[in-house]
Amino acid sequence: MFICNSCPRKCNIDRDSFKGICGAPANYKLARAALHFWEEPCISGDRGSGTVFFSGCSLKCVFCQNYEISRNSYGKEITEERLIEIFRELENQGAHNINLVNPTHYSAQLAQTLKKYKPSVPVVYNTGGYDSVESLKKLEGLVDIYLTDIKYVSEAVSKKYSGAEDYFTVASEAVLEMQRQVGENVFDEDGIMQKGIIIRHLVLPCNVSQAMRMLDWVKENLPIDTVLSLMSQYTPCGKASEYPTINRKLGEREYGMVLDYAEKLGFENVFIQEIDSSSTDFIPDFDLSGV
Repeated sequence: MFICNSCPRKCNIDRDSFKGICGAPANYKLARAALHFWEEPCISGDRGSGTVFFSGCSLKCVFCQNYEISRNSYGKEITEERLIEIFRELENQGAHNINLVNPTHYSAQLAQTLKKYKPSVPVVYNTGGYDSVESLKKLEGLVDIYLTDIKYVSEAVSKKYSGAEDYFTVASEAVLEMQRQVGENVFDEDGIMQKGIIIRHLVLPCNVSQAMRMLDWVKENLPIDTVLSLMSQYTPCGKASEYPTINRKLGEREYGMVLDYAEKLGFENVFIQEIDSSSTDFIPDFDLSGV
């Protein structure tokens, strides 16, 4: 029996018999495991990031580009032993890191697995930011890099687009815990991150204010050299067509306003994207590769 309260939804159900909001079983369920070259340069490097895409999700983002696996839970169930084999296979392929994509609803299981086998390369916890501090504490010393979103600040906006009115309260507390665990960022001689935190924000159409409020919070609560990833890649996916304000790509002027504001606040470690990066061409094929 596995009674799950891993994420802030706290479904309190036995995932051996039932599925909670995340839609995932107790066993690991993956949609893809392969080298990925489209993460931030300090994560992908020239050899690629060893991405492991978990099926299911505790957030319900209407615009999710991975809708097939996050909302529809497409994937294949595997054992813990197989997951460890996958880690080793990605290491042998030369991956700069093992990148756990959307791992929140498997955080309890991953804490146990990583105690059994800790990869020889950094472990990246690539999350939407909706993580409880309690769950993150179980990962202390097991995760080297937190690659986390701060999607919204407004309760109304997070409720509308992700069904999580408490998103920012949860995410802001989670980020502070992540920062406490990893401390100062560490890079190797090639500029590949070995330890640290990266804050991601996908700028949504008509939501420049959310980005600015997020930047204000980071400036007030984290070191000024915090690595930011301000993304312009938004393209309507999932059920975005049902929400007129986000049923279009991000405008160049909107993105420019966010970049100007980050510069005004004094941030220097900022990854940015070309405005034409908003394409489905960069979405991986979830075809069970490597699973």
